[in-house]
Parts: sequence; C-alpha cells; structure tokens
Amino acid sequence: MFKTILIANRGEIACRVIKTARHMGIKTVAVYSEADRDALHVEMADDAVLIGPPAAAESYLLIDRIVEACRRTGAEAVHPGYGFLSEREAFPRALAEAGIVFIGPNPKAIAAMGDKIESKKAAAKAKVSTVPGFLGVIEDERHAVRIADEIGYPVMIKASAGGGGKGMRIAHSKAEVAEGFTLAKAEAKSSFGDDRVFIEKFIIDPRHIEIQVLGDKHGNVIYLGERECSIQRRNQKVIEEAPSPLLDEETRRSMGEQAVALAKAVNYDSAGTVEFVAGQDKSFYFLEMNTRLQVEHPVTELVTGIDLVEQMIRVAAGEKLAIAQKDVSLTGWAVESRVYAEDPFRNFLPSIGRLVKYRPPAESKSHGITVRNDTGVQEGGEISIYYDPMIAKLVTHAESRAAAIEAQSTALDAFYVDGIRHNIPFLSALMNHPRWREGRLSTGFIAEEFPKGFAAHAPSGEIARRLAAVGAAIDHVLGERKRQISGQMIGRPVKREGRRAVWLDREEILLDIVRDGGSIVVRFVGADDSAGPAHRLNSSWKPGDPVWHGTIDGQTVAVQARPIPNGVRLAHQGVEAAVYVYTEAEAGSARLMPVVTAGDSGKKVLCPMPGLVVSIAVTEGQEIKAGETLAVIEAMKMQNVLRAERDGTVKRIHASAGATLAVDALILEFA
Repeated sequence: MFKTILIANRGEIACRVIKTARHMGIKTVAVYSEADRDALHVEMADDAVLIGPPAAAESYLLIDRIVEACRRTGAEAVHPGYGFLSEREAFPRALAEAGIVFIGPNPKAIAAMGDKIESKKAAAKAKVSTVPGFLGVIEDERHAVRIADEIGYPVMIKASAGGGGKGMRIAHSKAEVAEGFTLAKAEAKSSFGDDRVFIEKFIIDPRHIEIQVLGDKHGNVIYLGERECSIQRRNQKVIEEAPSPLLDEETRRSMGEQAVALAKAVNYDSAGTVEFVAGQDKSFYFLEMNTRLQVEHPVTELVTGIDLVEQMIRVAAGEKLAIAQKDVSLTGWAVESRVYAEDPFRNFLPSIGRLVKYRPPAESKSHGITVRNDTGVQEGGEISIYYDPMIAKLVTHAESRAAAIEAQSTALDAFYVDGIRHNIPFLSALMNHPRWREGRLSTGFIAEEFPKGFAAHAPSGEIARRLAAVGAAIDHVLGERKRQISGQMIGRPVKREGRRAVWLDREEILLDIVRDGGSIVVRFVGADDSAGPAHRLNSSWKPGDPVWHGTIDGQTVAVQARPIPNGVRLAHQGVEAAVYVYTEAEAGSARLMPVVTAGDSGKKVLCPMPGLVVSIAVTEGQEIKAGETLAVIEAMKMQNVLRAERDGTVKRIHASAGATLAVDALILEFA
C-alpha cells in the first residue's frame, strides 16, 4: 500500500480524499494555488505545495507542476478527484513516465470513453442499449436535416467533446436542426477546440439515471446500484438520490449488467460511472461514461456501505476487489443536495465573498438517520471568483425515501451561511415540493416547476403558523432575558405572557403564549377571538444562536433566525419572512405606521453579482437603445451581459474595466 499520496485537486473533493487516506493510515499532500493558500484542504493535509497563481490554467491544470510536487514530497500516487485533470488521458501517462501511480482508470479506458462519439460506438459494440442516432461525420446543415428526418423528431444535437450543456441543442423541426447544427458546431469549437457534433433521438420527458461501476486490474468489474440525477438546472445536477424511485430490481440488474459489459469492453480498472437517459416506461439508453469519481458518489456509499475512494486507492495499489457482485446490497435511501454560492433570487448568479458564518448541521448517525456534509470550506474562508462555487454536499440517509427527504429538509433548514448568497432556500423549496416527494421526476423538472425562476414566497398555511409560533417563542425568550438584567429603572411591569400579534412581513397572526416549565405553549386565535388547541414548543435556543432547533408538538423543526431591528428574520423550508412580535397595545400603533417602499432605481444600473468588470460598452453622454450592451461582468468563469431595458442617455459611469464590484454596486446612471 502507498505511504503518501498527492491529491491533484482542491475544495470538498480534496478534503474527502484526505479523510479516507487518513483512515487508511496514508499520508497526504495537498497542492494549492495562491488563492487557496488558507483553504481547508491545505490545512487538513500532512504536507502542501504551492503550484501557481489563482487561475486553474496556471496551477491546477498544469501537469508538470503536479509531477514536480510529487517529486518534492515523495508522493507515490496521485488522486485526481473530479474535474481539472481527472479525465485527461495525458495526465496518467505523464505520471507513469515519472514512476508515479494514477489513482484512476488506465489511459486507454479514459481515451475510449472520453470521446462521446467513440464511446457510443464502443457501447453499441458491447451490446449496450444506445439512443437511435447518427455517429458519423455530418457534412453540413442539409446532411444534418436528412439525418434528423430519418431518426424522427425531436432530436438532440451534441458536441462530441462536450460537457456541462455546452454544444448542445434540441430541435423539433428541420429549421431548428439547421440552426442548431451551426450553433452547436460553433459552440463546440470555442469551448472544446473540437467542432464535431452528432445527432440522436431526444427522449421526451427523460430521466437521468447512472450506474456506479468498480473494476480492478485483474479483470473484475461490479456495479453498485444506481443514482437518480434528474433534478437538474441547465444540464447541471442539483439533487441526487440512490436508489432511483423509477427502477425495479429487473431494470436495475439489466442496467447494471450493461454498464459492467461496457466497462469490461474497455478494460476499466477503477471507480467509474455509466450514465443513461431513461424513459418513464423504464426504457433506457447509454448516454456517456465518466471515467472518474462522480460528485454525487456519497449517496452510493451510504446505501452500499462501500467507501469508493478507499476502493480506488486499493485498486491502484494492485489489490483485487474484495467485493463480489453477490456481496452488493442496497440498504435504505440517500439524498444529496449541492449547496452552491449562487443567488437563487437573481437567476442563480454566482456569489463570492467571505463566509462570515458557516454553520452546517452537525454530522451524525442516530435513530436510523445519517447526516453527512462533504465540504471544502470553513468559517472565515473565502468563496473565490476563480473556481466552481460549490460550498458543500449535504447528504442524508434513512430507511425510506420519505424519511431521507424529511431528514434532508430539516438539515437544510439547519444549514446557516452568512456573508454570501447561497441556494439553500431553493434547495429547501425543492425538498418540500409535492412532485419531488412523489418521485415524479424528469430532467425538465426545474424548468417546468419554476418556469419564471425562483422567487421568495410569502408564508402561508402551516408554514406561516410554524414561523409565527417560533417567532413568538424567540421573542418570549428574549423578553425573559431582558427581565433578568440588573439595575433596571422601576416602571410599569411588563406582562410576559398573553395575547401577541405576530407579523410575518405585514401579515398578522394572533396567538396566546405562556411558559409551561421547559416548554412554551402557543394557541392561535381565530376570527371569533377564541383560542385554538395548544401547540407545545421545546428548544434550547438562546440569544445569538443562528438556528432555532427544537420540536413543535413533538416534530423536529429547524428554523434559521437572523436578528433584524425590532424583530427577527426567519427562514424555513424555502420561505423567508421578517417577523415582528407585538403586544396588543404595540400592534395598535404598528397598524398606523405607513408602509415604507424601496426607492426607484430605474435610472441606475447595479451590479447583479459580485464580480470583475470585463468591459464598459458605453460612454457618458451616449444615447442608447433598449437591448444594447452596457457592460459585461464576470465571476466564476461566467460572463453576464448587462443590457439596457429602455432607451436613454448615459449620464455618468461609476465603474471601469478591471474593477471588482460588490453586489448592487452602482455601475452607471441614466439622465
């Protein structure tokens, strides 16, 4: 077994590999860019080597820097994680030349599966079910149209070297094929330096299901069940689960056996994933093979009890798999949410900055529920503009799908992040969406259920009552604390218990509140002024705690609580509201106060996300028309073009190219 391994990656996956290596008694070496000097993976590793400037192209993507780091530290093997160099055939070849072991598949397997056209040919040869399509050279638009006519609409035009949704178009007609073919080729050329595209049948209402395979260097290959990855936004996975609510045992076995056949056909010898597109009728077709550890591997680990990173290390060291197919069993259900530094209320624009507070739910395993948080950040750390905006992967496991989802929902409510915007409100809303809970999934789920994007919802129904109860309980605890302050002036005694008007933003809920031993009891007041049944709240919450953890009528509840002037902002299950608790006299006065509205910013262009000003396309005094480009802002490799919403004249420009702006920073004004 290796004594020292180097992790050629950063963030949560680097930390994940370090944890397993530490468990196996293997020393670890981290590599880092100047931007990651104080990163968690650097702190966790036994040794660390600086490999270059912040840009990945000048650090994490430089093979010679990784090889040199291995020589300096004596690392015998390299784990590539995912992304960066993990699927570059040249990387394991360079390591082999330097006498260093690659903890991943052999270069030939990477090459065979890295090209989407060639991988589909290999899949067809291995008798793996493939989507009807054309994998040869497509001469021009007319040729593309003829192919699409033969396959039948709709069709998918995809870049052979593509990934992440780039170089991909769906066409429902001849005209759309002609246009999509040209656009896909151009996008493929600019993104991957390879303009080859292919055309295949587009499966209507599809699901994305993948099979985890594991092979060794002795010809043994097994499959470890499936993962459902249908909840996607712009072809990027958001929530994954294992197993899939669609599959039965027969379909699972059939998919698994085909995945193993493909892996054996290319002599695959590590952890890998065979991805399928599946119809709602359980039909399935090969999509691609990822020759690396997947982001979503934790859900497989939790339902199988198998540490995939450990298996990769053992296989790379030449060990035979100690697990046979008959030894693999799926127990319970696991759900994973990807927590990203992005603002769901601003069309998921990246958010950068310092993690002023980072309080994830505690990792635990009790009462049949496992909570796991794979992360590469810590409180005080910084989310940089240079890399993927992932903060963490929150995973829960339980006996049933419903229990795993409920545990995930509670864990998301307890996941407190301050200093940057994040997608936890969106994930919480997804986790409580009826269609998700019923398992009626497809890759179009988010686009169909959130056609206008994600917006904050006003609290209503049970959620509103829950927020009102927690807000009243927090106010009551704060009041009790104030009464204990010594040296107060003698005045009119304040009644601690009784009728309260709780405002959720400006929606009013009346309730009665009383302390009963260690509990706080509330009764909601109806229109006829009568109090309803008692609801008992138990919590150890104290002033300063960012999350109210407790039970309401015995049910576990977590509510995020941020103090605001004269109140508290509560967040729960994707709903946020400013909560104010008044006595009857205070409520009477509050009802007379005018509603404050935000000032008109129609003549100002504000920065929609923290980022770098790439360019300013206008000058002061210039007349512009609606739709014209005003500026380009970049963050996390994503460029956002700001366009004029109406005709006007530029009065003043407040930012310049090269400037780094905070969210809502003023860029320019109109006259």
